[in-house]
Amino acid sequence: MPMGFPPEGLESVSEFVAEDGDVFVVSYPKSGTTWLQYIVHLLIRGQALGPDESLSAAFPHLEEVGAAAFDSLPRPRLIKTHLARAMTPYSEACRYLVIVRNPFDCAVSFFHHTRGFPRHYDFADGSFAEFFESFIAGEVDFGDYFEHLVSWLAEADRDNVLLLTYEGLTIDPASGIRRIAQFLGTRALASVSTDAALARVVDETSLTSMRRDQQRWSSARPAWAPAFVRRGGVGDWRSLFTPRQARALLAKFERRLAGTGIGDLWADVLAHARAFAELEP
Repeated sequence: MPMGFPPEGLESVSEFVAEDGDVFVVSYPKSGTTWLQYIVHLLIRGQALGPDESLSAAFPHLEEVGAAAFDSLPRPRLIKTHLARAMTPYSEACRYLVIVRNPFDCAVSFFHHTRGFPRHYDFADGSFAEFFESFIAGEVDFGDYFEHLVSWLAEADRDNVLLLTYEGLTIDPASGIRRIAQFLGTRALASVSTDAALARVVDETSLTSMRRDQQRWSSARPAWAPAFVRRGGVGDWRSLFTPRQARALLAKFERRLAGTGIGDLWADVLAHARAFAELEP
């Protein structure tokens, strides 16, 4: 867990009682969590956040703030978690939106995130080479990327679980937002009942819009650090990876995810990674 998270927050998760109608946004870190949270917030609450409002206040992080913080939230409660399935409070009467991102872009985004929060990590001067070794070993926040992914892939066929990919939402946000609204039901569908209403949600959650007033999404970062909402998109991994690192991550991907079919969702990314991995050294 990040150094700034009180241990009591995680310890209290076992005491959290999921209520009918609770909405969970689930992800491994740096997989599009904040983006999906804000989409869900707009669909359920119907109001954009003002410059001085915080998404974390309206949509808290369970293992950071602890179970008691949710008692006074309006219903349905909006809950963020990075926990694997076995640790996440579960009820058939809740909705779980699980967003996944290819591990190459996830690793690069996670590296920039880690460097930019000195209060949570002693890594301001860390290199990507150092971070990559920790990432592939599963020795980063919330553990191993692949363990987290596999734990939720096993739940993807449940009626109350919606699996989304960051890449698919990037390619066609309007279709993705419609799908999310249909999954969440009547209240969310009312927020996108017209083309104009849907367009407002798409615009409000666009990269351009979310780059503004970033205090809505996170605590302050040092002036030298990239912004919390940085580049978005797909393919930024090539800015930092070496062919050796690509080979190592591909090998782990193929070993851990064989037979799951998840690679089909990232066919283009994996094809680029395989071609890059063949370069020397």
